[in-house]
Amino acid sequence: MGSLLIRNAKAIVTLDTEDRVLEQANILIEDNRIVKMGKDLYEADQVIDASQMFVYPGLINVHHHLYQTFTRNLPQVQRLELFDWLRYLYEIWKGITPDAVYHSSLTGIADLMKNGCTTVFDHHYVFPQQNSAHFIDKQFEAAERFGIRFVASRGSMTLGKDQGGLPPMSVVQDIDTILADSERLIDLYHDAGVGSMRQVVLAPCSPFSVSADIMLESAKLARSKGVRLHTHLAETKNEEAYTLERFGMRPLAYMESLGWLGPDVWYAHGIHFNDDEMKQLAHTKTGIAHCPISNMKLSSGIARVPEMLAMGIPVGLAVDGSASNDGSNLLEELRVSYLLHRLQSSSQAPTGYDLLKVATRGGAEILGRSDIGSLEIGKTADLFMVRVDQIDAVGTLTDPKSWLGTVGLKRPVDYTIANGKVVVENGRLVGADEEKLARECQSSFERFIQQ
Repeated sequence: MGSLLIRNAKAIVTLDTEDRVLEQANILIEDNRIVKMGKDLYEADQVIDASQMFVYPGLINVHHHLYQTFTRNLPQVQRLELFDWLRYLYEIWKGITPDAVYHSSLTGIADLMKNGCTTVFDHHYVFPQQNSAHFIDKQFEAAERFGIRFVASRGSMTLGKDQGGLPPMSVVQDIDTILADSERLIDLYHDAGVGSMRQVVLAPCSPFSVSADIMLESAKLARSKGVRLHTHLAETKNEEAYTLERFGMRPLAYMESLGWLGPDVWYAHGIHFNDDEMKQLAHTKTGIAHCPISNMKLSSGIARVPEMLAMGIPVGLAVDGSASNDGSNLLEELRVSYLLHRLQSSSQAPTGYDLLKVATRGGAEILGRSDIGSLEIGKTADLFMVRVDQIDAVGTLTDPKSWLGTVGLKRPVDYTIANGKVVVENGRLVGADEEKLARECQSSFERFIQQ
């Protein structure tokens, strides 16, 4: 891959353990690693003048549903809460096709990359009976086209309407099919090595759409293969009422009964935990994907993130599905999270820099990665850069660490570098005709939505 020098950066927010900010400093990247940082000037094959830029570690998105980029901004669901919202949209999602999976993934990944994201975890769990055998393969294909670091999940649903669940029976699968495909995907794609660009997680959808058996068997398979576990949990009060009625337990107690606690597990949302459950999460180092915009749109509630961070519960930041967000911009999520918790928790709220840590180091911990999440010698070269000599940045440059939370960015980043390779330059995707790409994805959307 050669070498790349980021020269004379105005500020490098390292997110290292000492919270260092390097001013007028350089980063030398060789192949996909950071090999030198500091004031010394180094020779390189490619040089980027960063004298008017802030440099940050690449953002890590720890919960998404990329297929939902094709069901954004639908007027029929804009006043609904989660269960009714799902019931309506499942009737559309049950028609998802390989073409739609591929192009919706391209759409969401492009949005993430143009806004500083270098690692994407996606939770795909909708598998219609026809033509869904290679959905996850299509997602890896889309990620490779753009050069993003991609963590896929083999999601699943086993409880349809006829068995007391929410999804249509046409997207419910049997355990043997799910486990066989889970093992296939792990064996084919999962790379546990340093700098890995492809990993797999097992992720049954939620307590109200899967059976206990698939939760137990997924955990057994995941731990035998050394991969992580993920599901939705404690998102709404309706979910809490469902698990109490069906299992006689609150959601977290139900997860505990299935062996779904520990540092290899993280939950999406985690809003409705009581004090004892918070202590249990902290003790077991079970993680949470914080999805503030989705939680606001669906009126689900506000996760207790200030307390989680104070207690040492692993927390990462996420956009959640595009149908409950209408975008895939983790920088927007960061600023909204900062403002939401200021409103809710006043002086106890996390700072803008605290939430940048959640979106970087926190995400790396959630995914079990020590090679990403900060800018340090020896780490994989995942970062993004923002010009701050623009009119929208005038008068804001005092605190580069908090800048993304307090001021925020309302335009694409100038550069995104993933695995040592420039993938966004001057705010545009490298190696892609964005106008042609938009037409390609819009055509796919129209094929899907009109079927």
